[in-house]
Amino acid sequence: MLKPVALGSLEHLMPIIFATVFTVFIIRFSKLKLSEVKQKKVFHGLGIFVSLTVLIFHIDLILKGGYSLVKDLPLYLCSFMALFIFVFTYYKKYWMYEILLFWILAGTSQAILTPDITTGFGSFEYFRYWVAHLGLVSIIFYATSVFKMRPTLKSLAKSYLAIQVFFAFSMAINYLLGSNYSYLNKKPKSASVLDYFGDWPNYIYVVELILIPYFLLIYLPFYFIKKRKII
Repeated sequence: MLKPVALGSLEHLMPIIFATVFTVFIIRFSKLKLSEVKQKKVFHGLGIFVSLTVLIFHIDLILKGGYSLVKDLPLYLCSFMALFIFVFTYYKKYWMYEILLFWILAGTSQAILTPDITTGFGSFEYFRYWVAHLGLVSIIFYATSVFKMRPTLKSLAKSYLAIQVFFAFSMAINYLLGSNYSYLNKKPKSASVLDYFGDWPNYIYVVELILIPYFLLIYLPFYFIKKRKII
């Protein structure tokens, strides 16, 4: 029987190492060897792969029976982004990048550092989890490095406001279904940073407050790079 992924185990660390090597390779290869047209094809291919993986995972769950609207819908932030990331990789709109950069780097960091996977290596859930989260990171790094997309302070504000809309939508769904999407009704069973933020609903308020400096921290490297170029 497959066991949950333990924090710091090989099942936890190996996907991160693989994704890091792959991302560095595909970015360097694209920048040095590919034309702009082929760069766009690679970018969209990454998006299709991530989105298809999530879609097939949910179709597989439905076909097996017992698909639950309460816990199986792709309405956790990272799952939602992964399902629709192909739209961004196809249209390559800057306003999408502005929102997704902060959502992805802030959202996936928690999921990558403290994975919430009930079954380990060899399961479809394990594969889907890492493709969704690490795939999103690869895509946003690709857009930043290959296509030279960069956020501004206005991007930070747009992303923060957009995530409030998503949280409001998730809360409405949770109210209707009695679900816990985006962990807005209770914390995940696995260990997470939310454990340090108090009980419900206090941890939600803490997250809302922390998101602002967290987004600023994500923006900081871009600010210093831009400032250095000006000087």
